[in-house]
Amino acid sequence: MAIRVAAVVVAAGRGTRTGLDYPKQYKVMGGSPMVRESLRAFAEHPEVNFVLPVIHSEDGARFAAAAEGLQLGQPVSGGATRQGSVHAGLEALTGEAPEIVLVHDAARPFTSQALISRAIAAAAKSGAAVPGVAVTDTVKLVDERNGVAATLNRAALRTVQTPQAFAYPALLDAHRRAAAARRDDFPDDAALVEWAGFKVTVFDGERGNMKMTTSEDFARIDRDAQIALADIRTGIGYDIHAFDSGGDHVWLGGVKIAHERKLSGHSDADVALHALTDAVLGALADGDIGVHFPPSDEKWRGASSDKFLKFAVDRVKTRGGIISHLDVAIVCEAPKISPRRDEMRARIAEIAGLSLDRVGVKATTNEKLGALGRAEGIAAYATATIRLPWTMP
Repeated sequence: MAIRVAAVVVAAGRGTRTGLDYPKQYKVMGGSPMVRESLRAFAEHPEVNFVLPVIHSEDGARFAAAAEGLQLGQPVSGGATRQGSVHAGLEALTGEAPEIVLVHDAARPFTSQALISRAIAAAAKSGAAVPGVAVTDTVKLVDERNGVAATLNRAALRTVQTPQAFAYPALLDAHRRAAAARRDDFPDDAALVEWAGFKVTVFDGERGNMKMTTSEDFARIDRDAQIALADIRTGIGYDIHAFDSGGDHVWLGGVKIAHERKLSGHSDADVALHALTDAVLGALADGDIGVHFPPSDEKWRGASSDKFLKFAVDRVKTRGGIISHLDVAIVCEAPKISPRRDEMRARIAEIAGLSLDRVGVKATTNEKLGALGRAEGIAAYATATIRLPWTMP
């Protein structure tokens, strides 16, 4: 069955100008990988029927982790150039046969729903349209010696963005013609369809729809975020569970660890994730784990505690905030924590949508003192640092 609107999101580039040692589209910004936010804008838009990611052939696992939970088409591998990647995506859409296709760069994670709506409307009207932003600076044309050759009329100039929007059959035909002519040097899809003889119109873009290209771009966004999220809060969490008879493992930090006794609890009794959940909720002044997941509710019997921490993290995002750091200290005589420490850090980071350097896991014994020292249970202490938009007290 034909669909009306499809989006091709190009995420196959290497991003060499950012100074990162991995592709820039996977950089975590505000607690979420950039590529995820770019995809989510289209996946959640009511007029977009199908979202097709185009990724590098070596990025399958990385992409799967970044895009988990989003409703997307099966990713296709890109080409050697951006133009080749777009062409690959268009060819993969032949079975869907959309009327309109939007082409977007994954390096633009701030695309609004309103901008996507304008793109669809513009394509429906003209068949080929791109978002453009008016130039505010005076623009000089210079010669090979950096001498001024002309001063351009900025009223007639626009800087062009994505998503660029086209009638799908026309864009696919233009890409096929360019491939047959061995032309792979077009700076964007608008230039390619202009070459193919189509008229392209410009609709209003957004200054906030910036493309993340250099390390300075990321630094500026981080700086702006720090200014906007100036309400810094810290929460403390604590949990303790006794050992029960039987069992062959415990859950700690979202990791299953072999042990001769299980922990007693209504859920999976993961004291580390419980303490972290309370720490995040405490930073929000939003109750505790027992308020939101009462042990009297049979729905949570045996539940995996990653659900609890994810719930708390989502509460932060709903308030427009981010998690800056999570830290947990586990107190027990056994099992041994240190061999699984990094695995716990990785799992907590995955649940919370953080980079690994924002998660700390420590462990200590209770020096044979008290119930913990007698190996009767396991306890955990946690702190969470969050940033929320500043509001006047």
